Amino acid sequence: MLPPIVTTIAEVRRVVADVRATDRTIGFVPTMGALHEGHAALVRAARARSGFVVVSIFVNPLQFGPKEDFAKYPRTLEADQKLCGYAGADLIFAPGVEEMYPANAVTFVDVGKLGDHLCGATRPGHFRGVCTVVLKLFNIVQPDTAHFGAKDYQQARILSQMVRDLNVPVEVSVESTVREPDGLALSSRNRYLSAADRALAPRIQQSLQAVRLRALAGEIDVARLESSIGAELSAIPGARVDYARVVDAESLQPLMRLDRPAVAAVAVFLGTTRLIDNITILS
Repeated sequence: MLPPIVTTIAEVRRVVADVRATDRTIGFVPTMGALHEGHAALVRAARARSGFVVVSIFVNPLQFGPKEDFAKYPRTLEADQKLCGYAGADLIFAPGVEEMYPANAVTFVDVGKLGDHLCGATRPGHFRGVCTVVLKLFNIVQPDTAHFGAKDYQQARILSQMVRDLNVPVEVSVESTVREPDGLALSSRNRYLSAADRALAPRIQQSLQAVRLRALAGEIDVARLESSIGAELSAIPGARVDYARVVDAESLQPLMRLDRPAVAAVAVFLGTTRLIDNITILS
């Protein structure tokens, strides 16, 4: 069964109020559309924990940089509706830009140092845009739980911090990354890979697995670990490394020694397609 699509804040609030009147909990999956099986897994996770599941589909202009083409981002609402239906969503909220950002809006959410490096270093303002729209969506949908994927580790960490710092009454649930059989993390961006680049893309995860094994074998010097990841990624034909870092799992800040919970995070261009991935190397 296809979930209905509503496009206004008033409509989604009315539906949510009716659901609340029946004592059901609300699970929420915020997306930008172009949905894939990773998103379906988030919907199923929300379905398992909630009495009613809302998926938002909104291509957020605030999180696109000046060299990133907002207009070319894929809009696949009909296919997205079908995926939401078989995954178990009850409602889709698909507002337009004017509905989400009224004229002369001047308020934004600043996430500070958590968003200044990794993806934030090369996409300035990106996480301000993410947090602003997600907080607005939380205020509109008022869910009990919200579900995000672990592939976007920095995003999930920042949103968890935002919820804590601003006392937002939402539980953030971070779900495991869904991968292709060869290890490539599912992403809306994968559709842009050429056949040759798609064949090479699993080496990104392989490089992360290799550095994790080095850490498990006793390597604690972070500079050497980062050098190892960078060398493995640079060896992929045609690859351009945006970053390859090992950071504190909580603060996302650089480390010198592997002496606390840490995550290895990378961003790599294959052709013109930017792919991100990560792995926990010490928990």
